Amino acid sequence: MVKRFTVGAHYGLKDWLIQRVTAIYMALFTLVFVALLFCHLSGGFTYEAWLGLFSSTCVKFLSFLFIVSLCYHAWIGMRDIWMDYIKPAGLRLALHLIVLFLLIGYAGWAVQILWRLPA
Repeated sequence: MVKRFTVGAHYGLKDWLIQRVTAIYMALFTLVFVALLFCHLSGGFTYEAWLGLFSSTCVKFLSFLFIVSLCYHAWIGMRDIWMDYIKPAGLRLALHLIVLFLLIGYAGWAVQILWRLPA
């Protein structure tokens, strides 16, 4: 009978690829967003200017995709760290759940912020 161990993050190519794709999206979004800031907020960083920038549904949606990418990227990274370095299965499970609930909460909070802005 083979004894199975519950340590090590062996998810392979899929998670490696997801981390790279999310990192590329986040980098591109950051560059485009900084360019938008310089173009759109040239009059100053006022509340009205920020509302004008985020009044577009496209900007809200792309910002939401950034938050989802960030959360998924962070989940894969933290899951792999916990699986590689935390040996007790109960502690590892608790850390997984804490990170998972925090990331879901952060994503929900971001949605609330983005879509509560007046158009």
